[in-house]
Amino acid sequence: MQIGMVGLGKMGGNMAERLRRGGHDVVGFDRDPSISDVGSLKELVERLRAPRVVWVMVPAGVPTQQTIDDLGELLSEGDVVVDGGNSHYVDDQKHAAELARKGIGFVDCGVSGGVWGLENGYALMCGGDGPHVQRLMPIFETLKPEGTDGFVHAGDVGAGHFAKMVHNGIEYGMMQSFAEGWELLEASDVVKDVRGCFSSWRTGTVIRSWLLDLMVRALDDDEHLEGLRGYAQDSGEGRWTVQAAVDHAVPLPVITAALFARFASRQDDSPSMKVVAALRNQFGGHAITATEGSTDKGADSPGADVTPPPRDADRR
Repeated sequence: MQIGMVGLGKMGGNMAERLRRGGHDVVGFDRDPSISDVGSLKELVERLRAPRVVWVMVPAGVPTQQTIDDLGELLSEGDVVVDGGNSHYVDDQKHAAELARKGIGFVDCGVSGGVWGLENGYALMCGGDGPHVQRLMPIFETLKPEGTDGFVHAGDVGAGHFAKMVHNGIEYGMMQSFAEGWELLEASDVVKDVRGCFSSWRTGTVIRSWLLDLMVRALDDDEHLEGLRGYAQDSGEGRWTVQAAVDHAVPLPVITAALFARFASRQDDSPSMKVVAALRNQFGGHAITATEGSTDKGADSPGADVTPPPRDADRR
Protein backbone atom coordinates (compact mmCIF):
# COMPACT_ATOMS: atom_id res chain seq x y z
CA MET A 1 0.00 0.00 0.00
CA GLN A 2 1.21 3.54 -0.71
CA ILE A 3 1.21 6.15 2.07
CA GLY A 4 2.64 9.60 2.71
CA MET A 5 4.28 10.24 6.09
CA VAL A 6 4.60 13.84 7.32
CA GLY A 7 7.14 14.15 10.15
CA LEU A 8 10.13 11.79 10.24
CA GLY A 9 11.42 12.25 13.78
CA LYS A 10 11.99 9.50 16.36
CA MET A 11 8.44 8.17 15.95
CA GLY A 12 7.52 9.03 12.37
CA GLY A 13 10.88 8.02 10.94
CA ASN A 14 10.80 4.61 12.64
CA MET A 15 7.18 4.05 11.62
CA ALA A 16 8.05 4.83 8.01
CA GLU A 17 10.93 2.36 8.18
CA ARG A 18 8.73 -0.39 9.69
CA LEU A 19 6.18 0.16 6.91
CA ARG A 20 8.89 -0.06 4.26
CA ARG A 21 10.17 -3.28 5.78
CA GLY A 22 6.60 -4.55 5.54
CA GLY A 23 6.51 -3.93 1.80
CA HIS A 24 4.63 -0.62 1.72
CA ASP A 25 5.54 2.31 -0.51
CA VAL A 26 6.24 5.24 1.84
CA VAL A 27 6.85 8.81 0.69
CA GLY A 28 8.14 10.90 3.58
CA PHE A 29 8.28 14.64 4.18
CA ASP A 30 10.13 16.40 6.98
CA ARG A 31 11.35 19.95 7.53
CA ASP A 32 14.85 18.50 7.67
CA PRO A 33 15.77 18.04 3.98
CA SER A 34 18.47 15.51 4.83
CA ILE A 35 15.84 12.92 5.81
CA SER A 36 12.95 13.99 3.56
CA ASP A 37 12.01 12.21 0.33
CA VAL A 38 10.37 15.34 -1.10
CA GLY A 39 10.86 19.06 -0.81
CA SER A 40 7.34 20.08 0.19
CA LEU A 41 3.87 18.87 1.14
CA LYS A 42 2.76 19.72 -2.38
CA GLU A 43 5.41 17.45 -3.86
CA LEU A 44 4.44 14.69 -1.43
CA VAL A 45 0.81 14.85 -2.54
CA GLU A 46 1.86 14.87 -6.20
CA ARG A 47 3.95 11.71 -5.64
CA LEU A 48 0.98 9.77 -4.21
CA ARG A 49 -1.56 7.94 -6.34
CA ALA A 50 -5.23 8.78 -5.80
CA PRO A 51 -7.06 7.99 -3.61
CA ARG A 52 -4.28 9.07 -1.26
CA VAL A 53 -3.48 8.34 2.40
CA VAL A 54 -1.34 10.82 4.36
CA TRP A 55 -0.24 10.07 7.94
CA VAL A 56 0.68 13.15 10.03
CA MET A 57 3.26 12.72 12.83
CA VAL A 58 3.94 16.26 14.08
CA PRO A 59 3.36 17.87 17.50
CA ALA A 60 -0.17 18.55 18.66
CA GLY A 61 -1.62 22.05 18.44
CA VAL A 62 -0.45 24.62 15.92
CA PRO A 63 1.91 22.32 13.92
CA THR A 64 -0.83 19.71 13.44
CA GLN A 65 -3.46 22.33 12.66
CA GLN A 66 -1.24 23.98 10.05
CA THR A 67 -0.35 20.66 8.44
CA ILE A 68 -3.97 19.55 8.21
CA ASP A 69 -5.02 22.96 6.87
CA ASP A 70 -2.34 22.70 4.16
CA LEU A 71 -3.33 19.13 3.28
CA GLY A 72 -6.95 20.22 3.04
CA GLU A 73 -5.94 22.54 0.21
CA LEU A 74 -3.80 19.94 -1.56
CA LEU A 75 -5.75 16.69 -1.25
CA SER A 76 -8.83 15.64 -3.20
CA GLU A 77 -12.18 14.03 -2.51
CA GLY A 78 -11.72 10.42 -1.47
CA ASP A 79 -8.32 10.94 0.17
CA VAL A 80 -7.78 10.20 3.88
CA VAL A 81 -5.69 12.00 6.52
CA VAL A 82 -4.48 10.15 9.63
CA ASP A 83 -3.37 12.15 12.67
CA GLY A 84 -1.00 9.88 14.58
CA GLY A 85 0.36 12.53 16.97
CA ASN A 86 -0.83 13.25 20.49
CA SER A 87 -3.64 15.62 19.55
CA HIS A 88 -6.52 16.51 21.84
CA TYR A 89 -9.62 14.53 20.91
CA VAL A 90 -11.68 17.71 20.67
CA ASP A 91 -9.33 18.96 17.94
CA ASP A 92 -9.86 15.70 16.03
CA GLN A 93 -13.57 16.37 15.75
CA LYS A 94 -12.88 19.85 14.39
CA HIS A 95 -10.32 18.55 11.87
CA ALA A 96 -12.67 15.80 10.69
CA ALA A 97 -15.48 18.29 10.10
CA GLU A 98 -13.20 20.67 8.19
CA LEU A 99 -11.91 17.92 5.90
CA ALA A 100 -15.33 16.31 5.45
CA ARG A 101 -16.59 19.47 3.78
CA LYS A 102 -14.07 18.75 1.02
CA GLY A 103 -14.85 15.04 0.85
CA ILE A 104 -11.60 14.09 2.62
CA GLY A 105 -11.69 11.40 5.30
CA PHE A 106 -10.06 11.69 8.72
CA VAL A 107 -8.85 9.07 11.22
CA ASP A 108 -7.23 9.83 14.58
CA CYS A 109 -4.74 7.23 15.79
CA GLY A 110 -3.05 7.24 19.18
CA VAL A 111 0.33 5.52 18.88
CA SER A 112 2.38 4.03 21.70
CA GLY A 113 5.70 2.24 21.42
CA GLY A 114 8.34 4.94 21.65
CA VAL A 115 11.77 4.39 20.19
CA TRP A 116 11.30 0.61 20.53
CA GLY A 117 8.37 0.41 18.14
CA LEU A 118 10.47 -0.11 15.03
CA GLU A 119 11.41 -3.61 16.15
CA ASN A 120 8.58 -4.44 18.59
CA GLY A 121 5.62 -2.80 16.87
CA TYR A 122 3.27 -0.04 18.01
CA ALA A 123 0.04 -0.15 19.97
CA LEU A 124 -2.58 1.66 17.88
CA MET A 125 -5.85 3.20 19.10
CA CYS A 126 -8.00 4.50 16.24
CA GLY A 127 -11.09 6.64 15.94
CA GLY A 128 -13.05 7.28 12.77
CA ASP A 129 -15.65 5.97 10.35
CA GLY A 130 -15.54 2.22 9.75
CA PRO A 131 -14.84 2.37 6.00
CA HIS A 132 -11.89 4.72 6.52
CA VAL A 133 -10.40 2.51 9.24
CA GLN A 134 -10.90 -0.63 7.17
CA ARG A 135 -9.12 0.96 4.23
CA LEU A 136 -6.10 1.56 6.45
CA MET A 137 -5.94 -1.95 7.94
CA PRO A 138 -2.92 -3.06 5.85
CA ILE A 139 -0.99 -0.15 7.39
CA PHE A 140 -2.23 -0.89 10.90
CA GLU A 141 -1.43 -4.60 10.58
CA THR A 142 2.17 -3.81 9.66
CA LEU A 143 2.69 -1.19 12.38
CA LYS A 144 1.20 -3.14 15.29
CA PRO A 145 3.00 -5.98 17.10
CA GLU A 146 2.56 -9.48 15.76
CA GLY A 147 -0.46 -11.31 17.16
CA THR A 148 -4.01 -10.26 17.93
CA ASP A 149 -3.38 -7.48 20.46
CA GLY A 150 -2.00 -4.02 19.81
CA PHE A 151 -4.84 -2.50 17.76
CA VAL A 152 -8.33 -1.20 18.54
CA HIS A 153 -10.90 0.73 16.55
CA ALA A 154 -12.03 2.52 19.70
CA GLY A 155 -14.99 4.39 18.23
CA ASP A 156 -15.89 7.48 16.24
CA VAL A 157 -13.52 10.36 15.47
CA GLY A 158 -11.70 11.40 18.66
CA ALA A 159 -11.97 7.99 20.33
CA GLY A 160 -8.44 6.97 19.39
CA HIS A 161 -6.79 10.01 20.93
CA PHE A 162 -9.11 9.86 23.95
CA ALA A 163 -7.94 6.27 24.54
CA LYS A 164 -4.29 7.30 24.10
CA MET A 165 -4.84 10.20 26.52
CA VAL A 166 -6.11 7.81 29.20
CA HIS A 167 -3.25 5.40 28.41
CA ASN A 168 -0.74 8.17 29.05
CA GLY A 169 -2.52 9.17 32.25
CA ILE A 170 -2.17 5.60 33.50
CA GLU A 171 1.48 5.71 32.46
CA TYR A 172 1.93 8.80 34.67
CA GLY A 173 0.59 6.91 37.69
CA MET A 174 2.68 3.79 37.09
CA MET A 175 5.91 5.73 36.67
CA GLN A 176 5.18 7.79 39.78
CA SER A 177 4.70 4.59 41.82
CA PHE A 178 8.06 3.22 40.70
CA ALA A 179 9.64 6.60 41.42
CA GLU A 180 8.29 6.84 44.96
CA GLY A 181 9.25 3.23 45.72
CA TRP A 182 12.79 3.87 44.49
CA GLU A 183 13.10 7.02 46.63
CA LEU A 184 11.95 5.15 49.76
CA LEU A 185 14.37 2.27 49.13
CA GLU A 186 17.23 4.72 48.58
CA ALA A 187 16.38 6.47 51.86
CA SER A 188 16.25 3.19 53.80
CA ASP A 189 19.04 2.34 56.25
CA VAL A 190 18.48 -1.40 55.84
CA VAL A 191 18.31 -1.95 52.06
CA LYS A 192 21.78 -2.00 50.52
CA ASP A 193 21.02 -3.09 46.94
CA VAL A 194 18.21 -0.96 45.55
CA ARG A 195 18.94 -1.89 41.94
CA GLY A 196 18.88 -5.57 42.92
CA CYS A 197 15.43 -5.16 44.49
CA PHE A 198 13.96 -3.78 41.29
CA SER A 199 15.68 -6.47 39.23
CA SER A 200 14.32 -9.23 41.50
CA TRP A 201 10.77 -8.01 40.87
CA ARG A 202 11.05 -8.60 37.11
CA THR A 203 10.12 -12.30 37.42
CA GLY A 204 7.20 -13.83 39.27
CA THR A 205 5.79 -10.66 40.83
CA VAL A 206 2.51 -8.89 40.10
CA ILE A 207 4.32 -5.63 39.24
CA ARG A 208 6.55 -7.13 36.55
CA SER A 209 6.22 -5.05 33.40
CA TRP A 210 8.10 -3.38 30.55
CA LEU A 211 8.36 -0.22 32.65
CA LEU A 212 10.05 -2.26 35.38
CA ASP A 213 12.48 -3.67 32.81
CA LEU A 214 13.26 -0.12 31.68
CA MET A 215 13.67 0.96 35.30
CA VAL A 216 16.40 -1.66 35.80
CA ARG A 217 18.00 -0.60 32.51
CA ALA A 218 18.12 3.00 33.75
CA LEU A 219 19.71 1.89 37.04
CA ASP A 220 22.25 -0.15 35.08
CA ASP A 221 23.24 3.08 33.34
CA ASP A 222 23.44 5.08 36.59
CA GLU A 223 22.75 3.02 39.73
CA HIS A 224 21.78 5.94 41.97
CA LEU A 225 20.68 8.30 39.16
CA GLU A 226 23.32 10.76 40.31
CA GLY A 227 23.77 12.12 36.80
CA LEU A 228 20.15 13.27 36.51
CA ARG A 229 18.34 16.27 37.84
CA GLY A 230 14.92 15.43 39.32
CA TYR A 231 12.96 17.36 36.69
CA ALA A 232 10.26 15.86 34.44
CA GLN A 233 8.21 17.59 31.76
CA ASP A 234 4.63 16.75 30.85
CA SER A 235 3.60 16.74 27.20
CA GLY A 236 -0.07 17.60 27.69
CA GLU A 237 -1.91 14.28 27.85
CA GLY A 238 -1.78 14.15 31.66
CA ARG A 239 -3.45 17.54 31.91
CA TRP A 240 -6.09 16.57 29.36
CA THR A 241 -6.79 13.34 31.25
CA VAL A 242 -7.35 15.18 34.52
CA GLN A 243 -9.54 17.77 32.78
CA ALA A 244 -11.61 15.01 31.17
CA ALA A 245 -12.02 13.45 34.60
CA VAL A 246 -13.36 16.75 35.91
CA ASP A 247 -15.70 17.06 32.90
CA HIS A 248 -17.09 13.55 33.50
CA ALA A 249 -16.99 13.69 37.33
CA VAL A 250 -14.69 10.66 37.47
CA PRO A 251 -12.22 10.55 40.41
CA LEU A 252 -8.59 10.11 39.31
CA PRO A 253 -6.56 10.65 42.50
CA VAL A 254 -3.48 8.65 41.42
CA ILE A 255 -3.15 10.16 37.94
CA THR A 256 -3.86 13.66 39.28
CA ALA A 257 -1.25 13.29 41.99
CA ALA A 258 1.29 12.02 39.45
CA LEU A 259 0.66 15.08 37.26
CA PHE A 260 1.06 17.43 40.21
CA ALA A 261 4.28 15.64 41.19
CA ARG A 262 5.72 16.63 37.82
CA PHE A 263 4.79 20.23 38.51
CA ALA A 264 6.56 19.95 41.88
CA SER A 265 9.67 18.61 40.18
CA ARG A 266 10.18 21.96 38.46
CA GLN A 267 10.54 23.85 41.73
CA ASP A 268 13.39 21.93 43.35
CA ASP A 269 15.47 18.89 42.47
CA SER A 270 13.17 15.91 43.21
CA PRO A 271 14.77 12.50 43.87
CA SER A 272 11.74 10.53 42.65
CA MET A 273 11.52 12.61 39.49
CA LYS A 274 14.93 11.25 38.51
CA VAL A 275 13.18 7.90 37.98
CA VAL A 276 10.37 9.45 35.93
CA ALA A 277 12.90 11.33 33.80
CA ALA A 278 15.02 8.19 33.35
CA LEU A 279 12.00 6.07 32.34
CA ARG A 280 10.76 8.66 29.82
CA ASN A 281 14.23 8.65 28.26
CA GLN A 282 14.33 4.84 28.17
CA PHE A 283 11.02 4.21 26.42
CA GLY A 284 10.65 7.36 24.34
CA GLY A 285 14.06 8.93 23.98
CA HIS A 286 12.72 12.05 25.73
CA ALA A 287 15.20 14.76 26.63
CA ILE A 288 16.47 14.69 30.22
CA THR A 289 18.37 17.23 32.26
CA ALA A 290 21.81 16.22 33.49
CA THR A 291 23.35 17.38 36.74
CA GLU A 292 26.38 19.62 36.50
CA GLY A 293 29.53 17.70 35.78
CA SER A 294 27.81 14.51 34.57
CA THR A 295 29.10 12.68 31.50
CA ASP A 296 27.09 12.61 28.26
CA LYS A 297 26.70 8.95 27.27
CA GLY A 298 25.55 9.73 23.75
CA ALA A 299 22.41 11.61 23.00
CA ASP A 300 21.09 9.45 20.18
CA SER A 301 20.34 6.22 22.03
CA PRO A 302 17.84 5.26 24.77
CA GLY A 303 19.49 5.27 28.17
CA ALA A 304 21.70 8.24 27.40
CA ASP A 305 22.06 10.88 30.10
CA VAL A 306 21.23 13.68 27.70
CA THR A 307 19.13 13.70 24.53
CA PRO A 308 18.95 16.55 22.02
CA PRO A 309 15.93 18.84 21.73
CA PRO A 310 13.11 17.06 19.83
CA ARG A 311 12.35 17.74 16.19
CA ASP A 312 8.80 18.38 14.96
CA ALA A 313 7.56 14.80 15.21
CA ASP A 314 9.32 13.81 18.45
CA ARG A 315 6.44 13.87 20.89
CA ARG A 316 6.46 10.44 22.52
